Amino acid sequence: MKPAAFDYVRAESAQAAAELLQQHGEGARILAGGQSLMAVLNMRLAQPGLLIDISRSAELSTITVTNGSVRVGAAVTQAQLQAHPDVPPLLALAFPHISHFPIRNRGTVCGSIAHADPSAELPLCLVALRGTVHLRSARGRRDVLANDFFTGLLSTARRADELIEAVSFPRPSPDQRFGFAEHARRHGDFALCAVAAIASPGGLRLAVGGLSDRPQAIDLPTLDGPSLEDAINELAWSLDVRDDPHTSAATRRHLLRHLARQAHSTTRRS
Repeated sequence: MKPAAFDYVRAESAQAAAELLQQHGEGARILAGGQSLMAVLNMRLAQPGLLIDISRSAELSTITVTNGSVRVGAAVTQAQLQAHPDVPPLLALAFPHISHFPIRNRGTVCGSIAHADPSAELPLCLVALRGTVHLRSARGRRDVLANDFFTGLLSTARRADELIEAVSFPRPSPDQRFGFAEHARRHGDFALCAVAAIASPGGLRLAVGGLSDRPQAIDLPTLDGPSLEDAINELAWSLDVRDDPHTSAATRRHLLRHLARQAHSTTRRS
């Protein structure tokens, strides 16, 4: 299929994009890498009248590293962040699972966050790390924590006149260890289940993707052996996992138990 007809404009700055969104609202979409958006347009699941291309905006193409975070602009590709010397360790583990290199070379980090696919790795990592989404409109800026940003299947807290200007991933502390495990039908496919684990002296944080309508995370005390098994099993049953035409809910829960143990064991080796 081909997309419905639309107008196209290139925005050189976040402010220019925000002003266009203020004028057109739901009738406009932001285009950066286009790897998620173009598929949606081709299937006519969305039919915007205007595409606002920010891919060549120098302002939005920067990665800014501070003592506390790595801030990734809206036009930064996944491959650029993957190759950056300060890529967050959890993302370094997750990137090889994200589609294939040509897709990562065009697809943007913020585009994946905006699309909010519950099986995608970057939303999962943002939730696991307690990252922040930076939104901008003609009215001003606001920051939304990742756990509050994803509101449902392909649904976020972004308003119609806002664009994601950047996302921020907290930098790791020396005592943190990270693990990531995923199962997909084929390499590069969306995950049937993915688990991110963050271990620290204060306990274990597990985040799960692919089992419900958005990434889910829980914080556990430091556990091992049967106690950890019980906690993972309780997590598996707490999620609203449903059968689909290809994979049963029981299979997805089984994958969660296996992948959570695998991700946890990786944190102990790192």
